Amino acid sequence: MATTRDWLLDDSPSSRLQARLGRSYRLTRALMRNPLAVVGAFIVLTLILVALFAPWIATHSPVGQNLDMRLLPPSAENWMGTDELGRDIWSRVVYGARITLMIVALVAVLAAPVGLVVGAVAGYFGGWTDRILMGITDIFLSMPKLILALAFVAALGPGIQNAIIAIAIATWPGYARIARAETLTIRNSEFVAAVELQGASSFRVIVNHILPLCTSSMIIRVTLDMAGIILTAAGLGFIGLGAQPPLPEWGAMISRGRSFILDQWWVATMPGFAIVIVSLGFCFLGDGLRDVLDPKHGDRQ
Repeated sequence: MATTRDWLLDDSPSSRLQARLGRSYRLTRALMRNPLAVVGAFIVLTLILVALFAPWIATHSPVGQNLDMRLLPPSAENWMGTDELGRDIWSRVVYGARITLMIVALVAVLAAPVGLVVGAVAGYFGGWTDRILMGITDIFLSMPKLILALAFVAALGPGIQNAIIAIAIATWPGYARIARAETLTIRNSEFVAAVELQGASSFRVIVNHILPLCTSSMIIRVTLDMAGIILTAAGLGFIGLGAQPPLPEWGAMISRGRSFILDQWWVATMPGFAIVIVSLGFCFLGDGLRDVLDPKHGDRQ
């Protein structure tokens, strides 16, 4: 009697659902064989759970002040100590996970689709369309991402919403380049020519046939870019252009703690550890996804 595993691994699936579930099962198995990818997935999952259940995980209010307890070292009552206003650092780090997750999610939602569409259109049509779109892309790529984000957030004004928009504007060109490179390898394929001979419009070819094939590379790049997005958001918060007080943003917490770094090291160190751990988690997961989703590794997985 065939088991569920045999059904998922069937080389001749009888339905599209079976084929998709089988592919997902193979990818999951391949990902689980990569220890660093498992560690990265665990860190990212932990970040999501901490963000979702922050009210139950935090032991104190993230914004409540108590000057009688200012700059206390880590203890049983305050696991990561307190800051200069007596606020519990553990609770602020926990609630800061919500801000970090919101930033990376919104930047990915805003930047990745824009870059994907721009790159696919440029690669498919070529000619002047390609030159104009890639010329604009090169202008953005010629400037460091953090400097570009600083310029836009300075123009838009400080705040977490404007910081997200600025980071998204600085991030999309990399996705456009990847999508264009993928499209150039696909547009002259036989299946694209067959679809065009059937009378399909350029819009339909791009949306139904080119964009889906660029998705794997885009997922890998987005996951790998999460660490850079977190660092950019923390940098904006550090100089006061990101999330504004009293929001518990990790970069802003480090900025406030730098005045006490020699004597009260925990004020700046604890949110710094959070940034490092979460960034490593996304890097490990992105490397694992690259190994699994890379077509060159498909047969070996």
